[in-house]
Amino acid sequence: MTALSKFDKSGSSMNATLLQKLFTFPNLVHAVAGAAGSVFAMFVFYPLDTARTRLQVDDKRKAKHSPLVMAEIAKEEGLLSLYRGLFPVLVTLCCSNFVYFYTYNGLKTTYLSDIDKETPIKDLTFAFVAGVINVLVTTPLWVVNTRLKLQGANFHTDGHKEAKVPRYRGLIDALLKVARHEGIAALWNGTLPSVVLASNPSVQFMVYEAVKRYFQSLLKTKELSGFLYFIIGAIAKTVATVVTYPLQVVQSRLRAGRHKKSEQQGIFQNLVDIVKDNGVSALYKGMEAKLIQTVLTAALMFLTYEKIAAFIFRTMGHNPS
Repeated sequence: MTALSKFDKSGSSMNATLLQKLFTFPNLVHAVAGAAGSVFAMFVFYPLDTARTRLQVDDKRKAKHSPLVMAEIAKEEGLLSLYRGLFPVLVTLCCSNFVYFYTYNGLKTTYLSDIDKETPIKDLTFAFVAGVINVLVTTPLWVVNTRLKLQGANFHTDGHKEAKVPRYRGLIDALLKVARHEGIAALWNGTLPSVVLASNPSVQFMVYEAVKRYFQSLLKTKELSGFLYFIIGAIAKTVATVVTYPLQVVQSRLRAGRHKKSEQQGIFQNLVDIVKDNGVSALYKGMEAKLIQTVLTAALMFLTYEKIAAFIFRTMGHNPS
C-alpha cells in the first residue's frame, strides 16, 4: 500500500468521523429545542419587537418609549397592527434558530473531544462561526420580514411616507418582488452589519455558557431550575445587546429598504450619518424596547430550550453528555 493511498484512507476516515459527530441525535434535539423555544418566546413578546423596529426606522416619531409607541400604533393603526408580520417572523425565526443551534452544537461536538474542557473563548468562537453561517443562510428571510412588518405602517418621517414600496402578500411573494424590483443582492441588504452582529449571539452564548457552568458547579447539578435559566439568559442577552446595539440600528435601516442612501454606504459612514442627522442618542434609539423585548425573549427562549431538550433526552433515555 502506497503512502498516498494510506493518506487517502486516513483522510476519508477522518471526514467520516467528523460527519458522524455532526449528524447526531443530540445535535438535532438541541436544534429543535432552540427553534421551539425561540418561536414561543417571540410569540409572547412580539408587540415589543414591533415597537423596537418602528423606533429604529422612523426618525420623526415623537413617542420615544416602547409602551407609548405600542399605544400610538394601536390607536393609529389598530390593535392587530402590533402583530403585523407575526407569522413570517415566526417561520423565519424557527428556521434561523434551527440553523444556529444545530451549527453551534455541531461545532462543539465535532471539534471538542471528550477530554477537552469548554472555555469562554471556545464558546465565543463556535457561537461566532454559527452566527456567520446563520446570517449568510437566513438574511433574505429577515430582509422581507422587516418589509412585511413595516407594510401599511403609519410613518412619521416624511421620506418614508412617499417611499415606493411594492405590496407583499406573504414571505414568498416578498422574496420574489424584492429580487425582481431591486435585484437579488437586495435580499442580502444589511448582511455586513449582520455578520458583524454575529458578535451579539457570540457574546450572548459565551456569557450564558460561562454563567451556566458556574451555577452547575456551585449547585453540583447538570440541570438547573427554570428560574435560573431565565435569569442567566436575561443577563447574557443584556450584555450582548448593550455592546452591539448601534450596529442593530444600521441593520434595521438597511433591511427596511427606505434609506436608499444608507444602502450605498459602509457601516461606519452609516453610523456617522445617523449621529450627524439625529445626534449620538439616535444610535441607541429604541434600545429600551430592544432591551425589554430581547432580554425577556432570550430569557424565555433559553428556559424553554433547556427544558424541552432535557425532557426529550429523559424521554428517549439518552445521556446528552
